[in-house]
Amino acid sequence: MFQDFLSRLIRPEPAPLSDDDARLALTALLVRVARSDHDYAISERDRIDRVTSARYGLSPFEATGLRSRAETLESEAPDTVRFTRAIKDAVPYEDRRAVVEAAWSVVLADGERAQEEDALLRLVANLLGVNDRDSALARQRAAGV
Repeated sequence: MFQDFLSRLIRPEPAPLSDDDARLALTALLVRVARSDHDYAISERDRIDRVTSARYGLSPFEATGLRSRAETLESEAPDTVRFTRAIKDAVPYEDRRAVVEAAWSVVLADGERAQEEDALLRLVANLLGVNDRDSALARQRAAGV
């Protein structure tokens, strides 16, 4: 279903993503982070819906639809390294930094910070080119500290 999109995304020099494609790719990354501990909790799905609703001005129905498409994309996407690097090449830094903050909010949504989620988020932030300081600040903002 998403093979054309994925093949465009993982080209050696991907073209900038359209707004709709960027939304889908970034939401799929949030889904990947949420699934990393093998417990894709309803609180994490709800948080993804709230993040995308607020970030993109979507209705609850539209946010759920985006997450549903992102879940499919995430399951078909290549390994996290290639997928995340492709997003880095196609999405501006400010948006990548905001995605790290959103990802931290998803990790923290179920009240637990699983090792798998923590490790994946550190890797994702690094691969997105978000420095440790910005990632730590994003985590603090997501935690309400």
